Amino acid sequence: MTLKIVSPLEKFYEWEQKIPNKTFLRQAYKGQWHHTTWKKAGEEIRKMAAALRALNLPPQSKIALISKNCGHWIMADLAIMMSGHISVPLYPTITADTLTYVLEHSEAKVLFVGKMDHWSAQRSGVPDNVKCITFPWWTEPGYTTWDEFTSGVARLEENYIADPQDIITIIYTSGTTGLPKGVMHNFHAFSYAPTYAMNEMKELVGDDRFFSYLPLSHIAERMLVEMGSIYTGGSISFAESLDTFPQNLRDTKPTVFLAVPRIWTKFQQGILAKMPQKRLDLLLKIPFVSTLIKKKIKEGLGLDQTKYLLTGAAPLPLATFKWFEQLDFFICEAYAMTENCAYSHLTRKENRKPGYVGQGLPNSICRLSEEGEIQVKNECIMVAYYKEPEKTRETITEDGYLCTGDQGEVDNQGFLKITGRVKDIFKTDKGKYVAPAPIELELSKNTFIEQVCVVGANLPQTMALVVLSAEAKKEDKEHIEKSLIETMQDINKKLEKHEKMKKMVVMDEEWTVENNLMTPTLKVKRNILEKKHESSYQKWYDNKEPVIWL
Repeated sequence: MTLKIVSPLEKFYEWEQKIPNKTFLRQAYKGQWHHTTWKKAGEEIRKMAAALRALNLPPQSKIALISKNCGHWIMADLAIMMSGHISVPLYPTITADTLTYVLEHSEAKVLFVGKMDHWSAQRSGVPDNVKCITFPWWTEPGYTTWDEFTSGVARLEENYIADPQDIITIIYTSGTTGLPKGVMHNFHAFSYAPTYAMNEMKELVGDDRFFSYLPLSHIAERMLVEMGSIYTGGSISFAESLDTFPQNLRDTKPTVFLAVPRIWTKFQQGILAKMPQKRLDLLLKIPFVSTLIKKKIKEGLGLDQTKYLLTGAAPLPLATFKWFEQLDFFICEAYAMTENCAYSHLTRKENRKPGYVGQGLPNSICRLSEEGEIQVKNECIMVAYYKEPEKTRETITEDGYLCTGDQGEVDNQGFLKITGRVKDIFKTDKGKYVAPAPIELELSKNTFIEQVCVVGANLPQTMALVVLSAEAKKEDKEHIEKSLIETMQDINKKLEKHEKMKKMVVMDEEWTVENNLMTPTLKVKRNILEKKHESSYQKWYDNKEPVIWL
């Protein structure tokens, strides 16, 4: 199958002409929805592109962007493309030190500063030679505002089209280890991936509603939500805050919704808080009542009109898939990386296999190395890591395959299952290897467990470090402990002797982005967590109690 490849800018110009008065961006602000049409967005973007060009920077200069998701994030990104420069999107939660590193490493000349929660703590990370421009509604003292910067500037009239080989963006990976690496993508990758991926999502035919709340600086949100709307002519609604998220979602009623596993777990916990499992099981057995309950739950979340429910960034436990299936939530899993422009594997609605991340996307080849590492080859593989030729050579094989660092299995129909991270595997004191990911997935079936990390390097057996869920915090300690021990014993029956868990350690703090124990995509930073606690491993292991409370 060969499709005509067009760039994001060409698609934007198409909708600017065809549906100028339809809503493109929908921003929640102070409890009100503010609509921006394709025509109005075009005006803003073209003026900003012209203003950026007027800076007379060398072509393909780097322009950074730090903000929580909002309409001007999308407009700034398109303006950077239209001006012939390269966007460098940054996570709004990064520290001042990381901000300095990325801005200096990328040689960014300009920084858009948008909707931020803690800019006063990050502001010092901006080098003096970087010009800062703020978004409307979210201004910062001492910076030029969006409107000031574009004031008196004639809009760019030409429909600028970049060379497919031009770099469109450098995305610095959040990284569970070390300094972030800058992933360079060209226009061809950013055109190919959404063209083919959206063609696989057959029901998206325009008038689709995307809901944006996961970081746009992450490749998954950027490709599915930003590129998804641009390639289908759909609208994007932005959550105002964590507090208004549930209402904003209900107001939007998205037709496409992406969540990471932790969000699906939160939804599950919220449903069970209102309707305990026993009562839910009983009501789902009564035909007419079952239909009403499912409808009420979907409407309550704002997901009653979704065509596609998606999950990604980390494996979703099979038990969670099945739990949502009983409520007629048919979740499709996607698997990819920043380095392949989020183009690798997708579960199709009509061909699902829970526990697997789907089959390869068109013209994408997957193979396993001798160590079982997943390697992927397609036209969306990054150009290189910026200024990191050695790391690029380590990551892309001589025959053009991307080494993902993930371990997996492929069945005879091409369905891929992720079994863990190559680097997460550790040895016990007897030299036996343990892959923690499958054990962690089993543990996460227990709804008292919110976060989990299985450790055990140089110990006779493993231990599970766990953070309790909000549901667990309502229960008494004895009941929680009994549940954790039962779960541990049940899972141990299926494990090899060296894999069996000896202890569960209940953490006294949540793992968050703010305390640097999770990435912005809510993956546990295993190495940092281990560094923090490894000096206590032996003491915990020698403790006689099966569950240790910190």
